[in-house]
Amino acid sequence: MRAESTLPRRVVGRADAAAAAARAGEHLDLVRAPFTLPRSRLMVFRDGDRLRVHTSEYERSLEDCVAIDALVVRDRDGARLAVTRVLPHVVELGDGAVTLTFAGPHALSVGVADGREAVVSWRAREGAETETLRIGGRHAASVVLTVDAERGVEFARGDAHVAHLASTRATWLDWFARCPVVREDLQGMAAFCWWVLGANIAELPQLGDARAVVPSKIGYVGLWQWDAYFIAAGLRHGDPELAREQLDLALRFPTADGQLPDVVHELGVLASSDDLPASDRENLRRAGSAVADPSAPVPLTKPPLAAWALAKVLEVEPAEGGTAEWARRMVATIRRSQDWWFVHSDLDGDGLPEYGHPYSSGLDDSPVFDGPLPTTTPDLAAYLVRQDLELAELVERFGVDDAEVAGAASAHRDRAARTLDRMLARLWDDGSGRFRSLAAGRPVDSDTVVGLMPLLTGMLPFRVVDRLVDAIADPERFATPWPIPTVAASDPDHAPQRMWRGPVWVNTNALVAEGLDRSGRSETARRLAERTVELVVHAGGPHEYFDPRTGERAPTATTAFGWSAALFIDLAVSLSDDD
Repeated sequence: MRAESTLPRRVVGRADAAAAAARAGEHLDLVRAPFTLPRSRLMVFRDGDRLRVHTSEYERSLEDCVAIDALVVRDRDGARLAVTRVLPHVVELGDGAVTLTFAGPHALSVGVADGREAVVSWRAREGAETETLRIGGRHAASVVLTVDAERGVEFARGDAHVAHLASTRATWLDWFARCPVVREDLQGMAAFCWWVLGANIAELPQLGDARAVVPSKIGYVGLWQWDAYFIAAGLRHGDPELAREQLDLALRFPTADGQLPDVVHELGVLASSDDLPASDRENLRRAGSAVADPSAPVPLTKPPLAAWALAKVLEVEPAEGGTAEWARRMVATIRRSQDWWFVHSDLDGDGLPEYGHPYSSGLDDSPVFDGPLPTTTPDLAAYLVRQDLELAELVERFGVDDAEVAGAASAHRDRAARTLDRMLARLWDDGSGRFRSLAAGRPVDSDTVVGLMPLLTGMLPFRVVDRLVDAIADPERFATPWPIPTVAASDPDHAPQRMWRGPVWVNTNALVAEGLDRSGRSETARRLAERTVELVVHAGGPHEYFDPRTGERAPTATTAFGWSAALFIDLAVSLSDDD
């Protein structure tokens, strides 16, 4: 098994900021990747020969959040100027004759080069009156378009465009100065993934100046607990402070009994089925789900990987002074949340907690939830084992307030051992060589990636590890052209482009790779890590999920996805360290 180090990980080198920004710009097509700014809710997309400006809002689609339906720039003779280059800080039109940049988080600035003239037109919504303004020549050299909270647009002529360009450029260069340096063949995609993390920084106004790195400004505006853990794992390599802030937000609002909420968003938290947005309930009804309208509130959370994420974040710098005190508070919150699983989510009282709602699994659409609830799954058991083992080490490192350190650490290790024993006894099927889930106590036949997660414990019998490694290498199951599908290729439920029912996800690949490493299969782990970063490069970006046959983005997957970007960074750093 892999020896665990308690020493801080070395801080990786930093990129040349301008070079990293230029590499990221190669991917900014204004279709899959919009023009935006850290902490801004504005996004600029290209739609044919016009630009569209959208706001980014919780549980609202892009089409519901149009601020400017059509932004068009023409030269003095009336010819439309096309977008010719995009960098993180500027959109150039007509080979730089006109440039668009941010004027702070709520406004865009459009300006002309010296000696040039242009006509800027914009329409707030389809069918609305078009506003037109000439800039340059005898007129002001730029116009600033400010978007208010109701998506109303106000304009003002000005001559501060050069200052706006400089300020926006400085913001992005400061961000790219933190970009980790990785292996040469991964540098271009690492720069783009670092852009994704910066682009997805959003303010949550009700939480002061809190910076949430959201899963995507395109449709996922909030801090989902699980996403925060994966995103923090990547951020730690360049911005440990921002990584800690993600964990602080995810762990800031436990319920009275210790449960952590599924989502922290700008309107509050989502911790129960009573908190679900109407759109989510309608989607569940459309799918025929029995949990669309439960008779009693069902807790909504995410799998217990908080201690896993905290341990990773604390690897990159010494935990001293204020950081040590912060870590101690995080450990106390995580210990209570871990107890919540065993006290409040062991719904059949057998010592092995279950998921009471698919949303709490993070794998909402997986076929393991096609049967009745609650569902006992090997991934949840594995995460609980891993969390107790991580907590034992964290308690020994930072201490506890309510018990002696030795006793508290021992209690976590003892519970991890009991959970592992029960998982092996109840969920391992030796005949098929698989970990099975149980739907309301009845075995689930689906062959899914959740059955590989027990590798994360690092404590499985060697014969069990061998069977799982065989499954990963089997083309009929998980060795698809681009591994690892979330449902085995031979499973009747395998659907290569349907959410959690077949596509490849970077987070599950990263967890399986770590599990292989912990289980003594470091070469197999490295091959999977290499194949995963190759997948992101091949597909042109850190998408939400990928077709396991082609390695391309699945049509319904979100682009510029936070945890895919963060875990690409994390894997790339690890692979570069190993070279």
